[in-house]
Amino acid sequence: MRHLPTCSLVTPTYNWPQALNLLLKSILNQSRLPNEVIIADDGSKEETTELIKAFQDKFPIPLIHVWHENKGNRKPRIMNKAIAKSQYDYIIEIDGDIIMHKDFVKDHLRFAKPGQYLYGSRVNIQEEYLKTLFKKEKIYFSYFSKGIKKRGRTIHCPLLTNIYKPIEQRSRKLRGCNMSFWRDDFIKVNGFNENLVGWGIDDSEMIQRLHNVGILGKRLKFAGIVYHIYHKEQSKSHIDVNLEIEKQTEKQNLKTINKGVSQFL
Repeated sequence: MRHLPTCSLVTPTYNWPQALNLLLKSILNQSRLPNEVIIADDGSKEETTELIKAFQDKFPIPLIHVWHENKGNRKPRIMNKAIAKSQYDYIIEIDGDIIMHKDFVKDHLRFAKPGQYLYGSRVNIQEEYLKTLFKKEKIYFSYFSKGIKKRGRTIHCPLLTNIYKPIEQRSRKLRGCNMSFWRDDFIKVNGFNENLVGWGIDDSEMIQRLHNVGILGKRLKFAGIVYHIYHKEQSKSHIDVNLEIEKQTEKQNLKTINKGVSQFL
């Protein structure tokens, strides 16, 4: 295997320590650890802080907790703060309600190339399985596991990933819960747009700016597998505003923003 880049694994979280516990356990299970893990905490209560401190005592790599006060959904801002603190060349972004396949980090790093970012899909853990999931603290899944749907996405065969060539246009299959990019590219477009309000579009709008500066997107199919823990959808009351911002980013070929990661560098 070629020399792999150094990386920071960054995940947002908000007041769901049960899910974060499983995510952190799945990090410890990785066949290739990231160089550091940064938790971007959008104002969680003390229970989340206590959980992170407990893991910090047994983590073999730095586990960094970046927190700000709860003033409503400010994910773009806390993610900018977290990535500004990152120390390594490549950023892998997942959500705080994700359980990773054991080769997740290795898969992202093995397909990381200059001039492109990666985006993967997710297997869904169903609502009726949550009680068992949290009771057993389950982090191992396969095609035959109970409580999941989208089973085809559990198939792990990185050789087949090469079928998917980098593309110039942002894909509708893009999911912020499973993507990665070069830190320098993120800084070039000034990171996440803090003018976006509430849930949604922050990841895809940033990715659109990456395309606008010539970065290609490659789909991670049959690799980079994650299992998404079911939760109720967040409020989409501001989604129309955010979609309009994204539309203008694409239409006007915007390459950077005014209020982004630069304020924390």
